[in-house]
Amino acid sequence: MENFTEIHFLDIVENEEYINFVEKVIKKCFEIEKLDKANLYVGITLTNPANIKRINGEYRRIESETDVLSFPMFEKDEIEEMKINKSEHEEALGDIVVSIARVKEQAMDYGHSFERELAYMIVHGFYHLMGEDHMNQDEKARMRKKEENVLEQLDITRN
Repeated sequence: MENFTEIHFLDIVENEEYINFVEKVIKKCFEIEKLDKANLYVGITLTNPANIKRINGEYRRIESETDVLSFPMFEKDEIEEMKINKSEHEEALGDIVVSIARVKEQAMDYGHSFERELAYMIVHGFYHLMGEDHMNQDEKARMRKKEENVLEQLDITRN
């Protein structure tokens, strides 16, 4: 499979640079996790704060704005099986929703580039699709190590 993403723009202007960048980041995630032959893709929606707040309320019953949401389609063990036995049909690994305004805001707050923050949001969302979480310190450390590995391999630094 050549393209690992299906990108949508919801109430923000479509941007070719975002598309190319997000595709590059997701492709690296798929390669690192050995999913590049699994016939899977990720649905990505880039949107604004109002939409991500609405989606968060609708699907998670949390009435607040956030930066990224992830909606996995499979359990961790199912994903491991897909690495071995490629599906005949293209399937969605899950969906990631990102607030572009929050990406810009957080990049400024953390003192790094928009690209670094967008890459981090995409990678963070991807690892949630993979069944990773950060509810305790061990989970958080494992997930953060995976995220940083992807960003390092893409040569995307904090500055």
